[in-house]
Amino acid sequence: MTHIKVKVDGTTYEDDVEPRLLLAHYLRDRLGLTGTPIGCDTSNCGACTVDLDGASVKSCSVLAVQADGSEVTTVQGLAENGEWTALQRAFHEQHGLQCGYCTPGMLMAARDLLRENPHPKPNQVREALEGNLCRCTGYQNIVRAVLVASGEKIVQKVVEEVEA
Repeated sequence: MTHIKVKVDGTTYEDDVEPRLLLAHYLRDRLGLTGTPIGCDTSNCGACTVDLDGASVKSCSVLAVQADGSEVTTVQGLAENGEWTALQRAFHEQHGLQCGYCTPGMLMAARDLLRENPHPKPNQVREALEGNLCRCTGYQNIVRAVLVASGEKIVQKVVEEVEA
């Protein structure tokens, strides 16, 4: 067992963990943060994406011991004072989710993109989200939601670009 100390969604946790325990399983099974789904266990789908020290990572490809001393934000830690962020509202209003399974990973990856590029173009949104799979084919609405969250006005030209 290895002792770790990690701050998750603003709360500090200290635990003894198996060195082979994945961060995704630590978050879900030890901490009860089931908002981070495990979609593939191979890092292909991106559903388990979380923020680790300011960068989005697929938590199924990171060991819990690698997060020792780090700060992790999950989809459950996005809300500010109990209120959805602009990105969460945009996903809801623009129907950027269907079954919802990919939504946590999409939100976390989009959050990372908007932190680095506050006003991305549609192709930049698509590129930033390419490691996250949506099996319900909600990509157009997801891209639109990210653009709305960035403050871009959705005019016909942008809508046509998104749907192209």
